[in-house]
Amino acid sequence: MRTDLPLPHRRQGKVRDIYDVTLPAPGGGPGLLIIASDRLSAFDVVMPNGIPGKGVVLTQLSTFWFDMIARQLGGKLKHHLVSTEAKDIPGLTDAQRAPLERRVMIGHKTRVVPIECVVRGYLAGSGWAEYQKTQTVCGVKLPAGLKQCDKLPEAIFTPATKEETGHDINISFDDARRRIGDALATTLRDLSIAIYTMARDYAAQRGIIIADTKFEFGIPLADDGNDNRPILIDEVLTPDSSRFWPADQYQPGRDQPSFDKQYVRNYLETLVTSGKWNKTPPGPVLPDEITRNTLAKYLDAYRMITGQTLTL
Repeated sequence: MRTDLPLPHRRQGKVRDIYDVTLPAPGGGPGLLIIASDRLSAFDVVMPNGIPGKGVVLTQLSTFWFDMIARQLGGKLKHHLVSTEAKDIPGLTDAQRAPLERRVMIGHKTRVVPIECVVRGYLAGSGWAEYQKTQTVCGVKLPAGLKQCDKLPEAIFTPATKEETGHDINISFDDARRRIGDALATTLRDLSIAIYTMARDYAAQRGIIIADTKFEFGIPLADDGNDNRPILIDEVLTPDSSRFWPADQYQPGRDQPSFDKQYVRNYLETLVTSGKWNKTPPGPVLPDEITRNTLAKYLDAYRMITGQTLTL
């Protein structure tokens, strides 16, 4: 649930703990150690207990996708990942490295682009809520008469702000251009849609619909030997950053069964409805049944996407 390592510049996100490190040889240079904890965040509140093994699943699934992206889109896009081996973390003892196995990414340090790059292929979540009011999603005009969770005519880029606290805020592409510049916004839009399309088509063959997902990008630092083209950072195409639906149960016009943490959100909504919680910290302790079932969904998603069983 938490790390406290003798490494510089520790910071803690909702799910990940991050430290500064030097990248392993032969490249070297400034890097980040990103540790996926077992913490779970819902409605921007971190629950007091986590999902045992969740961080391992997130890291291993991200690694699978990073490898695929490098193979299929490597000519257009680089990513930050250098190593997932705990032995490559400098300055730690073997005892300190042991609990980090299979849940770490060592990657290039970058200047993070301050927008979330969201791609939607289906009409769900906040996109569905906006569509019902305006027939748009983040300023993108959509056809009339779409139902909840309908497949969109084509994937759309719907950026959001990166908020330090609270919910990220959906913005239009024009707003993104004003915030980060026209050229960079256009590049990130095109890269995000290319990654999503590749992953969506692959997952569809494995029985999973990727309804939407979000990516993060960074600009390489001047002293790490890379050019200044944006690179893909953080996690990628996991149940924490995407909506995964079982294709054999897909039915537009309603919420979909999912392999992601929507299952936890649905449980928490019952607490809100009954007046036991109001979506503010502290979060409620998740029952064992909820944590077990959530982990099972994450493991199912991993197995279906990769074709391999992950043992925790």
